[in-house]
Amino acid sequence: MTRKNAVAEPLSLTDARRLRADRARQVADVLRRQVLFGGFADGALPSEPELMIEFGTSRNTVREALRLLCGEGLVERCPGVGTVVAGEKYAHGLEVLLGLAETLGGHGEVTNQVRTTGLIEPPGEIARRLEVAAGERVVYIERLRRLDGRPLSLDLTYVARDLGGPLLAEDLAHNDIFVLLERIAGQPLGRAELTVEAVNADPHSAATLDVPRGAALLMVERMTHLADGRPVDLEYIRFRGDRITLRGTSRRGPRASPG
Repeated sequence: MTRKNAVAEPLSLTDARRLRADRARQVADVLRRQVLFGGFADGALPSEPELMIEFGTSRNTVREALRLLCGEGLVERCPGVGTVVAGEKYAHGLEVLLGLAETLGGHGEVTNQVRTTGLIEPPGEIARRLEVAAGERVVYIERLRRLDGRPLSLDLTYVARDLGGPLLAEDLAHNDIFVLLERIAGQPLGRAELTVEAVNADPHSAATLDVPRGAALLMVERMTHLADGRPVDLEYIRFRGDRITLRGTSRRGPRASPG
């Protein structure tokens, strides 16, 4: 008699029942990191036979993995040449609190198209998080940020009025807000809480960032505090998923006790 809710036996790595798509995903994951972090110095990936040997898999699996990377815009298949790196992604670290120009300045010129600025009465959630009184206005800044002229991110920023007001008189087109805020506040920034999630490009974001509607974006919500702990800058940043990778280092700490 068959047991109800029996747990299926896991498949071995060599089991023929294991889908080629699963194996292709494994290959693509390894190759993706090499592409992103300069693992192919001359810009060319190994040949299909070389990849078959390296990963111990079939030609069809290798081709499926390369199709996945092509679909992400990371590589191109060139007849007579092979597979080559198509475009560069830039690593944005999460461990140090830096502005975009401070982070990526070594890769090219970061410029900001300031699309909207002004004083607004914020939604209750924004006011609560910035710790401003009900009815008090805050500064809103919307920027399209480019690296070497190519769209990289769409930043929506809310700043407490006493610091944001002077900020509006600064050169926002060529400076990170973080650098300007520290000068205006007379103290350094301290910490930031971040949330990262994947979102699809809405029509407005797609048009602004020059990507297809529904394209994958990395959405970063960042609440930044001054060194004294005061919250001053709340940002919603949409990064082009084909141009940025976020990375950091995690260390294992004490485990929480069972509740």
